[in-house]
Amino acid sequence: MLRNYRNYFFQNKYSIAVFVLLNVACAICIGLVVARVAYSDTGRHLGLIWNLFLAWIPFILAYFAHAVRWRRATLYIILPLIAFLWLIFYPNAPYMLTDLQDLARRASGAPLWYDVIIVVWCSWTGMLLGVISLYLMQNIIVRSFGRSAGWIFVFLISALSSFGIYIGRFVRLNSWDILQNPAETAQDILGLVIDPSRRLAAFTLLYTIFFLFVFLLLYSFSHMLREQIVMNPDFPEEIPHPQPSNAQRQA
Repeated sequence: MLRNYRNYFFQNKYSIAVFVLLNVACAICIGLVVARVAYSDTGRHLGLIWNLFLAWIPFILAYFAHAVRWRRATLYIILPLIAFLWLIFYPNAPYMLTDLQDLARRASGAPLWYDVIIVVWCSWTGMLLGVISLYLMQNIIVRSFGRSAGWIFVFLISALSSFGIYIGRFVRLNSWDILQNPAETAQDILGLVIDPSRRLAAFTLLYTIFFLFVFLLLYSFSHMLREQIVMNPDFPEEIPHPQPSNAQRQA
């Protein structure tokens, strides 16, 4: 059994490393916020902890949908439900980037550089959770419907999430409103779509470009490493374990 666990961890070491690093990043973010609260005796930036929790929801949904081996019948029944929930909560991950504007409202109680590291670390962690979950969902689309559909999905989600961030930041609607008051929320969103402002158009366009840039950069970097391994077979990815000799095998 120990060998099975060791083989599992060895085969999934990168996935486990990503999961552990994201948890460590969240723990550091929470520790930074708690330390500021204790030092300044104020609740500033406590909302970042809640935002991190919301950013984990699309990551967990995407990981679950990606890890399960769906049958064809189940794929068209359960997966759309998971994808719908993922789409509702996904903007919460990149939304944390807009928390950077809170730094403009200078607050006493802690040095500015400390507030900067708190907001930047939390925002970047949320952004990574969103990018990874989008990568997993794209992989599901590619496996099911092809590469072209996967990239159309990425472009579409980048635009929709930018629009969702605008709604959350300026209209003050959140993911729970869609589930609790779907009719009223849909009416508010429809009003924005029918009569969009220039601020909405500029915000959505610029954030869409930014999200696509981040996703394409990380996507290209991951595939660049794979290409290096394929092009340089003399340099294996892992240090090979020593093979037992014939005498050792016979023994």
